[in-house]
Amino acid sequence: MGFHRTVGTSRGWPNKTKKYTGVLMGVHILTETDLRSVVGIDNQSLDAVETAFSWLQKGLVDMPPIMHISAKKYSGDIDVKSAYVDGVPVVAIKIASGFFNNPKQGLPAGSAMMVLLSAETGFCKAVLLDNGFLTDLRTGMAGAVSADLLAPESVETVGIIGTGMQARYQLQCLSLVRPFKKVLVWGRNSDNVAKYIQDMQSALGVTVEAADRETVVRQSQVVITTTPSNTPLVKADWLHPGLFICAVGADFPGKQELEAEVLQRADRLVCDRLSQCIHNGEMQHLCTDDGLPDDIQADELGQLTTRLRPGRQDPSEVIVCDLTGTGVQDTAIANLAYQAAMARGLGSEA
Repeated sequence: MGFHRTVGTSRGWPNKTKKYTGVLMGVHILTETDLRSVVGIDNQSLDAVETAFSWLQKGLVDMPPIMHISAKKYSGDIDVKSAYVDGVPVVAIKIASGFFNNPKQGLPAGSAMMVLLSAETGFCKAVLLDNGFLTDLRTGMAGAVSADLLAPESVETVGIIGTGMQARYQLQCLSLVRPFKKVLVWGRNSDNVAKYIQDMQSALGVTVEAADRETVVRQSQVVITTTPSNTPLVKADWLHPGLFICAVGADFPGKQELEAEVLQRADRLVCDRLSQCIHNGEMQHLCTDDGLPDDIQADELGQLTTRLRPGRQDPSEVIVCDLTGTGVQDTAIANLAYQAAMARGLGSEA
């Protein structure tokens, strides 16, 4: 139900009341079930995330630095990400957590929710109780956007480092832009590896096999790293011509999945947002107080999606893409889901 907001008197303001003439509606609540029914692993979501990178490049976005909260006692961290986009009716404020002791208690390691504010008034329009679904989806789609631009045209084998939720989303989203026949996967826990193999073979109808990390890298044309590791898992000596690596696990100071030499040996580096990656991504391990060394250059994905910079140019190039996750991706996928849900009359008012 709508209501009128009355602004009362206060010290320092004229002694009169002022009635807001518009109607403020209640906050709309959308559950994970609601959201899963309107967005998913499809070209619509892929296009939304690709467009988000173009918005960033075109200067349409006001995106603050990530707010990090560390809960070291519980092996956890909390991130708050957001972005205003000129022309998009809502601003998403995403609160995401990763508590990596949770699986020992039978709980998912990660969770998230989004609050949507009106871009015009700043009032809360909706709360998306997605339990991290939208974050997983937009992160997987960012990997697919990068692969579409930078992976070899022909991919026989995909390598996956990690067995968690993002290891699943990255692989399924990749299938939108590159067909492949085989997957090699490495994980620390053999039971989790076995479950991953079963799930992905069922979902994609491809051969999935366990392998050690070196084999995963050496025998794959695309390698995706998806762990919260603080120590390198991929060595520079394993690189080979034509390899594309998409690193999504390092999104916090101290995290690292690739040896720094992997980035140094690569023919090309690409990232989602350079200012984030030099502090939170794989690039942090190359940086000095002045940023990246002079001999290391990196493009942003938005430069590629807007065609200011080319995608892969040579079949033999070794390319690394460093993804830390951006607030503009959250606003893009949240707006897509919110508009679709409202069009279908889903959710409830609070």
